[in-house]
Amino acid sequence: MLIGEVSRRSGVSARMLRHYESLGLVRPSGRTGSGYREYSAEDIRRIFHIESLRSLGMSLREIGRALDDPGFTPSALVSDLIRQTRDRIAAETELLTQLRRIHAADPVGWQDVLRIVALLKALGSKSADARQHAVLSSGGEVPVDALAEAALSETEPNVAGALRWALARCDNGALALLAEGLGSPVAAVRERAVQALVEMPGVEATAQLRDALANPDTVVRGYAALALGTRGVADAVPALIDMIVEGRNDTDAADALSVLASDTATADQIATRLVDRLADNTTKAPARGRLTQALADIPGTTASRALVELSHDEDRAVALTAAYLLQLRGAR
Repeated sequence: MLIGEVSRRSGVSARMLRHYESLGLVRPSGRTGSGYREYSAEDIRRIFHIESLRSLGMSLREIGRALDDPGFTPSALVSDLIRQTRDRIAAETELLTQLRRIHAADPVGWQDVLRIVALLKALGSKSADARQHAVLSSGGEVPVDALAEAALSETEPNVAGALRWALARCDNGALALLAEGLGSPVAAVRERAVQALVEMPGVEATAQLRDALANPDTVVRGYAALALGTRGVADAVPALIDMIVEGRNDTDAADALSVLASDTATADQIATRLVDRLADNTTKAPARGRLTQALADIPGTTASRALVELSHDEDRAVALTAAYLLQLRGAR
């Protein structure tokens, strides 16, 4: 079969077939009387083998070794091809993400494109100062998903604060990404996600924080409860009381309860829950002391009656604390 016919049947150009020949990959088995290359059936099978291996990403040099070296084992090469392919996919995925972010910014001209590219590049800089400057000077030009992604990975406190500040001034486009961060297998990412949500205003952010009260991560629940307490959301009361019992940011939790207690009905609910935990046999002495102290800023008769009873508690520290708090309430 002549080279033109081989090219038509194999889909490999005549020029590429000659290149294969020059590299020694395929040598036509014969020549016609006029000197034209003539390929045998075995030659054509080899061409298809070459094309198959090329489709796997193998170089022509690697293909030559694979076909001609009887001792060649493919496992190591295939493993290397897998690694190269993963690296290439990661690079292409990163490029696609960058292009989508630029497109989302709706640039008017190439100067806008270049400015956005520069901001995105600075946001990924190894320099914390460069990252912080990029956030503070972005003027809302950095896409929200880029800010959220950076916030979930940022370890430098000052830059992280700037990112949260910028996110709080965006629309709610970041909320879904931050909610995904709450489910991350990495504890640090979950903490960054809830810290960013805490600074996000609005009803939707509050709803996300409510959902976070059920998060299995105690740190996430704690941040959410404290934020909801300052927003006047009574759903946070059980989590806040748990924090007091466990001694995790218990002072802040008690302060949040006092904010919620500005509502009379909520104040009685809080006092009742505090008393119930005090009466629980599993509540240990240090926790009972913290719970008693938490009653200090809870107004209403329920809290006052509880303190009267606690002033006679068997635990002397609890009794003294309750008596002191009763004196303070009487002096007000």
